[in-house]
Amino acid sequence: MPTRDLIVVGASAGGVEALRAFVAGLPEDLEAAVAVVLHLPSGGTSALPAILDRSGPLPAVGARAGMPLRPGRIHVAPPDHHLLVVDGTAHLSHGPTENGHRPAVDALFRSAAAARGSGVIGVVLSGALDDGAAGMVAIANRGGLTVVQDPEEALYTGMPSAVMRHVSVDHVVSAGTMGALLKDEVGRRVPDGREPSEMLRREVVLTANDGGADPSEVRGMGTPSNFSCPDCSGTLVELDVEGSRFRCQIGHGWTADALLDAQDATLEKALWTALRTLEEKANLARRMRADAQKRGADAMVKRYQNSEQESTAAADVLRGHLMSGAFAPNPQAEHST
Repeated sequence: MPTRDLIVVGASAGGVEALRAFVAGLPEDLEAAVAVVLHLPSGGTSALPAILDRSGPLPAVGARAGMPLRPGRIHVAPPDHHLLVVDGTAHLSHGPTENGHRPAVDALFRSAAAARGSGVIGVVLSGALDDGAAGMVAIANRGGLTVVQDPEEALYTGMPSAVMRHVSVDHVVSAGTMGALLKDEVGRRVPDGREPSEMLRREVVLTANDGGADPSEVRGMGTPSNFSCPDCSGTLVELDVEGSRFRCQIGHGWTADALLDAQDATLEKALWTALRTLEEKANLARRMRADAQKRGADAMVKRYQNSEQESTAAADVLRGHLMSGAFAPNPQAEHST
């Protein structure tokens, strides 16, 4: 039977504070490797390994390709790379994003579930939307232990609450008390759950592929939808899985919640572009009206005046809508550490 010796942790908005509390409570003799994904901007470097290294008794390092996942060490996903578990080592992938993220919590969780089965402990901390829920379903299906931060404590409740909607979670506790709980769970020999599903295997392979997906492979994973991918505008396939999840032919993955949020952002950007275009049109019409007045072209003056008034009125309507708060800032917005 597998031994519980791998802890995978996912966090996003509000996650730095939760991760610091989590690692502070880990015992210094923890007989399990810890792998961490915090959603990060794609550019630059991350100070998260140094932050976590100072926050608790275990050393924290940035994960490198081929690095063994050693007990008593925290392995942190670097920016712009998925951290995956392959044969007890860290695999870094520049594969398709998940919900717009690379690294992605779900990518780590699925790979761990496929590789280690019931030997995995999944931990989801603070974050918005529903990232981590699909990955935690995979861990639960394989017999792994599921732990989430108490939503009452989390700065952003979306991720822990989403997991609780999809999985009968084993433990709901504060981030600071997880260490004591995990100390008792690590090292246990537990029966493995069901075999990895074909969909789980295919998604792990897809995410690990730096070149993206084979379109024919993605088409075979579900049914074409009427939606387009916010990342590449390709047609999304609705996957044959529990819950609404989608992938485009390149392989970008989306949950329904994340897709809706991304469409809001795309719509807002388009409306700001339309507003700018209307204001430029009104300004141009104003200049042309002035020129027509100098030439005494009364018919043209009236035409340009009407165009200016129509553009200004439409711009005022758009500006009022955009400033009304209809597009509230997304707390899941990428943040640096």
